[in-house]
Amino acid sequence: MPDYALINQYLYEGKAKDVDRLVREALDEGRPVDEVLNEGLIAGMSVVGEDFKYNVLYVPEVLVAARAMKAGMAVLKPLLVADAENNPPRGTVIMGTVKGDLHDIGKNLVSMMAEGAGFKIIDIGVDQPVEKFMEAAREHQAHIVGMSALLTTTMPYMKTVIDAFRETEDLAETSIAVGGAPVNRMFADEIEADGYGADAPSSVELFLDMVSAA
Repeated sequence: MPDYALINQYLYEGKAKDVDRLVREALDEGRPVDEVLNEGLIAGMSVVGEDFKYNVLYVPEVLVAARAMKAGMAVLKPLLVADAENNPPRGTVIMGTVKGDLHDIGKNLVSMMAEGAGFKIIDIGVDQPVEKFMEAAREHQAHIVGMSALLTTTMPYMKTVIDAFRETEDLAETSIAVGGAPVNRMFADEIEADGYGADAPSSVELFLDMVSAA
C-alpha cells in the first residue's frame, strides 16, 4: 500500500523529486490513478491551502508546494486524460485574474485542484479584461467562470465582469464564482456573484455544487 501520508508530507515540503518518485511507485503497485491523485496530491495540497489561509505558510512556501504538486500531476496527467476520454469532464471552468491584477497563486491552486476533481480548466491568465472572460466563455461553452483578485483596488472589476455577463443574452446564465485573499462572502453577495470560494478546496466544492444544480 502506498504511503500517501509521506506523499502529502513531501508535497507540503515542496520536495518535487520525491513526490514524482512516490507517485510513480504507487502507480507501479497498480493503485488507481484517481486514488493516487486524491489521497496523494489533493489531500496534501488541501493542507497547504488551509495553512496558507491561516498564515502558517506564506506565498514562497505555497509556490514550492505547488511545484511539487505539478511534478506529481505531470506523472498522472496522461492517465487522467485517458480516463477523461472515457469519462467526460464534470464541466468546463474559465479561470482568470481580473484586469489590473497580476497575482495568480490562488487561481493556479484552484485550477490544479479542480482539474484533479474532473473539471476541464481553461486558464486565461492574469490582468484579464471583461472581453477576454466573455470570449473564453463563448469559445469553450463554459459552465462556470471563476475570477480572482488579490488587490482591493481590482475587486470592483469583478462587478464589471458580472454585469457584462448578465446583460449579454447568450452568457446571462453562466455561473460566476469569485475568490481571492481580500474577497469575502459579503462582497460576493454585493456584486451578485453566484458563488464564493474561500480557498482552493472549498472552491472545488463550489464548482461541484454549481454543475450539479445546473
